[in-house]
Amino acid sequence: MSEPNYTINHDIPSVDTYRHLRQASGLSAKTLEAASRGLPNSLFAVQITHAGETVAMGRVIGDGGTFYQVVDIAVLPAHQGRGLGKKVMTEIQAFIEREVPASAYVSLLADGEAYRLYQQYGFTLTAPASVGMALKKA
Repeated sequence: MSEPNYTINHDIPSVDTYRHLRQASGLSAKTLEAASRGLPNSLFAVQITHAGETVAMGRVIGDGGTFYQVVDIAVLPAHQGRGLGKKVMTEIQAFIEREVPASAYVSLLADGEAYRLYQQYGFTLTAPASVGMALKKA
């Protein structure tokens, strides 16, 4: 990180912080119910704070043995371009190296050009061998 006024912690964000950071950074909104149910099930979480405010986050979810997914990589717009997304991914990569079994499958969905960030951490495009799919409940 280029500025020393940022602090990294490995705590799951509060529901309010999580919902705010997702929306403010351009990710899809999550309901209070969804966030309240999902966040406690995180396998790993990282937050970056600045002046007492969480300005970046990321999580790893999964079954803890065979499948893991990197989710919720978000940086507030006012703090983008300062290497915070890379720092979040560095913390997640360290968790993966330390905790994830060799045969596990670690995946993520990259929006737009974000795949370029994830490639720096060893993630590769899976198409055409496999293609991501989604089912969104209305």
